[in-house]
Amino acid sequence: MVQNYDFYSSFSSYQELNCIFVLMKNDHKMKKIEILCLIVCIGLLSCGDNGVKKAEQLLEKAQRSFESGQYSEAKLQIDSIKVLYPKAFEVRKKGIKLMQQVDLKEQEKTLAYLDSMMTIKVAQFDSIKSHFVLEKDTAYQEVGNYFYPTQTVEKNIGRTFLRAQVSEQGEMAMTSIYCAGGNIHHTAVKVSVGEDAAVTPTSKDIYETTDLGRPIEKADYKLGEDGGVVAFIVQHKDQNVQVQFIGDKTYRTAMQASDRKAFVELSNLARILSGIEQIKKEQKEANRKIEFVKRKMQENAAD
Repeated sequence: MVQNYDFYSSFSSYQELNCIFVLMKNDHKMKKIEILCLIVCIGLLSCGDNGVKKAEQLLEKAQRSFESGQYSEAKLQIDSIKVLYPKAFEVRKKGIKLMQQVDLKEQEKTLAYLDSMMTIKVAQFDSIKSHFVLEKDTAYQEVGNYFYPTQTVEKNIGRTFLRAQVSEQGEMAMTSIYCAGGNIHHTAVKVSVGEDAAVTPTSKDIYETTDLGRPIEKADYKLGEDGGVVAFIVQHKDQNVQVQFIGDKTYRTAMQASDRKAFVELSNLARILSGIEQIKKEQKEANRKIEFVKRKMQENAAD
């Protein structure tokens, strides 16, 4: 970076400049080279500390900002030392150590906030988890799924409907189950209220089987890949939602009020559980950063 040099700023006071001009005025025999040498010497004397004093002042400001909890301000001031006074090496070293203290405090503050948020989220989950049924076969499932009691398998044998579920990690999905007689090989569903509607894309996970000769078709749709159907049902929870199973033929039915309620309750559960998972990730990242900073601080102390 090219720095602009201000001739006058190299002098510490107007008295120095005045001294030069007085000499020039009173001694006409002084050679130009002598005057130039004098100017250069004074300039070098005034800036010979490579900005150490000013850098130290900036570091002191950063220290005060750090002690008052103004971490962003402290980091900005420390960064300024490197930019403005690159040759103030000892001050910059102290700045690096202070920056590590700032980073450590920031991460500890973040971790404390995340811990408090986790407490809130866990309390929210504990207050509603009894409203759901967890289905999990530990023999082959690492993660179970929550269902609303009215939508469990044993209560809905032979019924054509839309079922919602939420994994223990907060991932919501919808399954369209068709068993109204014969095969229609459905791959998508459409929900509507009057002229308003939402349609899923073609399912990426389709399963067809039979039970005592009755064809059963299932298609799964993850939240975010459901064409907004789940959100539509939640939005129209108090209205008569019509459902179309779309395949070689189209099968139409009305969504029961209990099914609409299941979608609403499970959507809320998904928000809480996904929030818990996100906090876990951020806690892990904060702890990783804390360990890294502490290790760097120990290395610096050993130097």
